[in-house]
Order: sequence, then structure tokens, then C-alpha cells
Amino acid sequence: MSPSFFHHLHPPTIPRPQARFRHTLGAGGLAAFLAVLLVITGLLEMFYYVPTTEGAAESIQLLTFLVPFGGLVRNIHYWAAQLLLVVAVVHMVRVLFTGGYVKPRRFNYLLGLGLLVLVIFLNFSGYVLRWDEGVRWAMVAGTNLVKAIPGIGPGAYRVMMGGDAPGPATLIRFYAWHIFGLMVPFLFLAGWHIFRVRRDGGIAAPPPKERECRTRISRDELVGVEVVAMLVATAVLIIISLIFPAPIGPAMSQTASSATEARAPWFFLWVQELLKNGSAFLWGVLIPVLVLVVLAALPYLRPTVAPAEIGSWLPRSGRMVQVVTAVIILTLLVLTIL
Repeated sequence: MSPSFFHHLHPPTIPRPQARFRHTLGAGGLAAFLAVLLVITGLLEMFYYVPTTEGAAESIQLLTFLVPFGGLVRNIHYWAAQLLLVVAVVHMVRVLFTGGYVKPRRFNYLLGLGLLVLVIFLNFSGYVLRWDEGVRWAMVAGTNLVKAIPGIGPGAYRVMMGGDAPGPATLIRFYAWHIFGLMVPFLFLAGWHIFRVRRDGGIAAPPPKERECRTRISRDELVGVEVVAMLVATAVLIIISLIFPAPIGPAMSQTASSATEARAPWFFLWVQELLKNGSAFLWGVLIPVLVLVVLAALPYLRPTVAPAEIGSWLPRSGRMVQVVTAVIILTLLVLTIL
């Protein structure tokens, strides 16, 4: 049987130690699967979604409660998006904790970090597209951070929002951003990222002479495991979607509602906590950008890992990268919980 397209996405053989689940955590393949699932369910939702301030929330309710399996499709789309963000972070941490960022993989690490940023903003733009009372505060507070940027802020805000304040043009802009401004670059970078993984020799592993275990598995075996993982992930998503429906609320009114919950989406709760300290630009824009810059610079601040330790968990020669990553992740988790 000749190899399929999916087989050709993998190297012919892969070192067995680096192919184990406890090494990869299945994060890379699961992220790719979730992205495909989001595209499919998103396309199905587009048949019913009405991107107008008068019709957005009502069309979501129509899809959820009246369209056969519409609620299930929407719930799967919602939970797949949340899970993709978690899996992307796990994938990044796994790369940093196993030395998978050294040459020739440094550029691909940056591509992966760019994908993580796009996933965050895709989640936020999709969150706003609900256009119900549950998103009002988060939309206003989040977009006002752009306005707080010195010099370019007001102009960037108008480009993003379609005016000087949220209105009918805002929803159209976010719809366009979600589908074209963010999803198209995401798909492009995802394809480039996968191509670079293949070009850079597959998963990071020690040079052949440095390996204690030299056995390898074929891509046929790996693809079989990935298919099983996809089926399990699909079953888990369906169960979660049936038990925990995606948030839905009454349509956003023209006047502010006192009942609106002043809370950001969960992935921006840490930013909301930082904003309690004062300056919107400093705590809401500059600090998050600095966190991103530090994460991007890690492979260049500590560019080498001992060849024999590449592809193993917590290599000693990569301690600095591991400590900085752990401090950043734990800080964001604490701020989110607070």
C-alpha cells in the first residue's frame, strides 16, 4: 500500500524514545487535529450566523436550539477552541523543556509562538462574535487597551473597531478579522510550521552516535497511533459538549446593562488582574508584550543544549530556559486564579 498524504507529513522513521506519548504528550498532533475540527465546525456555523448587531445573538440561538445538531456543532467549536489554546501552551512548554528549540529548530519555534498568539486572538474575536451581554465588558475593556497605545493607538482602534466607539461596524470588522485577518494567517503559519518540522528532521533527538536507544518506529505505526488519539479526542469533545454547553446570553442592547459581568474571557483573566495596578498601557499592553518578547528570545539567550540531552525532559544544559518558562507560566496561572 502506497503512503498517503498524511504519511508524507512524517519522516519515514522516528526515534522510539522521542515518539512515546510521555515525551510528546501528543500535543503537536492534537493541536493540528483541533485546528482542522475548528475549520470544519466554523464553516458549518457560517451557514446560520448573521454578522449584524440585530441578528448575531438571535442567529446563535437559532443555531443552538432549532437547527438539528446545531447546538452540538457550536459546542464542539467552542470547546475545541478552548482546548486548542491549552494544547498549544502545553506544546510550547514541552519544546522548551526538552531542548527542542535549538538549531535548526529556532525559527520553527518562533512560528509556533506566532501560532499561539493567533490562537489567543482567534479565541477573543470568536468570543466577541456572540454579541450578547456576556461579552460587552470584555470587548470594551479589551479594545480600549489598543486605544491606550501612545501615538498609533487611536488610529489602530478605529481600524479594528470601524469607528470611534463600538457599533454596527464593529461586529462586521470582528467577523472579517476572525475569518480573514486571523484565520488565513493562522492556516498559512500552521502549514509552514508543519513543513519546517518535516524539513528540520522531525522531532528533536540526540545525534545518532549519542543515543542510548537506537530503535525507531515507522511512520505507519505513528499515523496509526495518531488516528486512535484523534478518535479519543473526538469522543471526549462530544461528551464535554453534551454536558457543558457553550455560553450564550441575551442580545447586546444599545445601552450598557448593569447586569453585565465585568470579567474577561478566561485566557485574559491574568491581564485583567494586572490592570488593577493602574496604567492600561503599562499593565495591559507593555507587560504582555514583554512576556511575549522574553518567550521569543529564549532560544537565542540559551541557544545550545548538550547534544546527548536534546529531546530528553529537563536537560541540565537548558536549566535557564526551563526556569524562566516555569516562572512565566506559574505567574500567569496565579494571576488567572486571582
